[in-house]
Amino acid sequence: MDENAATSIQTTLDELFKIGPGPSSSHTMGPMRITYDFFQRVSALPLNVLASAAGIEVHLYGSLSATGRGHGTDRASLAGLLGQSPATCPPELLDGLAANPARLHAVALGPTTLDVGLANILFEDPNLPVPHPNTMSVRLLAGHDVLHELEYYSVGGGFIEWQGYVPPGKGRPAHPYASMAELRAHVVDKGLPLDRVLLENEMSVAGCSEAQVWAFVDQVIERMIVTVDDGLRCEGDFLPGPIRLQSKARTVFLGAQDDTFPLHRGVSQLSSYALAAAEENARGHVIVTAPTAGSAGVMPALVKALRDDAKAPLEALRGGVLAAAAIGYLCKHNATLSGAEGGCQAEIGVASAMTAALCAQVYGGGVRMVENAAESALEHHLGLTCDPVGGFVQVPCIERCAFGAVKAFAAFCIASEGTETRHRVDLDTTIAAMAMTARDMNRKYKETSEAGLAALVLC
Repeated sequence: MDENAATSIQTTLDELFKIGPGPSSSHTMGPMRITYDFFQRVSALPLNVLASAAGIEVHLYGSLSATGRGHGTDRASLAGLLGQSPATCPPELLDGLAANPARLHAVALGPTTLDVGLANILFEDPNLPVPHPNTMSVRLLAGHDVLHELEYYSVGGGFIEWQGYVPPGKGRPAHPYASMAELRAHVVDKGLPLDRVLLENEMSVAGCSEAQVWAFVDQVIERMIVTVDDGLRCEGDFLPGPIRLQSKARTVFLGAQDDTFPLHRGVSQLSSYALAAAEENARGHVIVTAPTAGSAGVMPALVKALRDDAKAPLEALRGGVLAAAAIGYLCKHNATLSGAEGGCQAEIGVASAMTAALCAQVYGGGVRMVENAAESALEHHLGLTCDPVGGFVQVPCIERCAFGAVKAFAAFCIASEGTETRHRVDLDTTIAAMAMTARDMNRKYKETSEAGLAALVLC
């Protein structure tokens, strides 16, 4: 394998677009995947070891400790210990865990059955030094003795790693790239359409067929639209938690139908789609990370608008999803998708960039238009902090999804009307700027709820 192939992007669609319950990919889906992974690991321990097991503890650190209660990290972690994974965990199970916090649940490990509840999920001092802002330690205990322990990291977008983590073996990408410049070269020099480059990479890296790729893409598209439609049906309910934030997606949508000013109607309707999906996320219902749960209203808004309002054909939408994935891959590979690492620029900013790329691809734009649209959307989110009020993915997160969707479409419009080669800043530079900004940003503005709106707005 040549050096470029060895260092190239190998992220796959099912790693970026995860289907599961909100409200946070890093604080809900990630922790559930972590404790589910631990449950599977300890279930495979020798029976004589399991026979001495007496308890399980989950220790939350950093941002998980600081804002985990508002994000439902404790109930997600408990659900994972009960053998639930994000893709199949019923939202009503999570609602039940929250409604009955003192209830104990039986966890069967070989010859032993343990009683486990929310009290086994421990919130440690968020200021303790840890290797990653979203660090967890899970322990299987026999009295005061630790039978098995593993330190995990929820690294954003539902991705998880652990101490000693080695990335899984994958196939060699058909068209290796680690930057937008390298990806663009495959399209320009080889004369391949952008979506074809991404499709062939997905098939070679994941080892799947073209039909399997499209089946997953179709599932993502359908789930996004269902999430928007579900959110639009809810009228005036209060979202979970002490903020007492009232849903407004349906109100905005209905108001748009009566508006006679086309521009007002279009922006309002698009915003209502984003609000609807983001409110579903806040309810802890099933969403698609794109790239995270906190930003899960941005891309579904345009997918819904393009399919149902603009009547875009399925083939075009499929290509748009692949173009969006390319942008998400680049941001993950060269910066971050995690609000705890990079602030909200890494969540809403990347989501807006992905969605701008989707629009450009759906409307038949070339690779430079896709890049320019994505760059503009990301550039105008640089420095955006993550300061969720009360630790809940509600204020300002829900409305930020609407603004991210509108900015995405504006970025596409500007890119589609401009001279492609005159765009002054390339996407690779803007991603590098996001990474630099993330490193320099004060940790109080990285999903800790210690500053900004979180410090000034009382629940």
